[in-house]
Amino acid sequence: MAINIDTIGQMAGLVWNAAAEADTLSTKQIKKVTKLKDKELYAALGWLAREGKISFQTSPEDEKELLIQLVK
Repeated sequence: MAINIDTIGQMAGLVWNAAAEADTLSTKQIKKVTKLKDKELYAALGWLAREGKISFQTSPEDEKELLIQLVK
């Protein structure tokens, strides 16, 4: 899949829908649900973060893992 502004928007929609189904998801969980690759996931997260739609926090169990929540 070629990454351009349209595909990043579509991937952001996948991530947003996954996050809407749960209170908090890790990046690993989002990848599993959406089937996105790392670079696709992080492009989508950047899109949603720039729009102020998600918040991030570090997982208490693994400092390398991000936890994602929708901003309400």
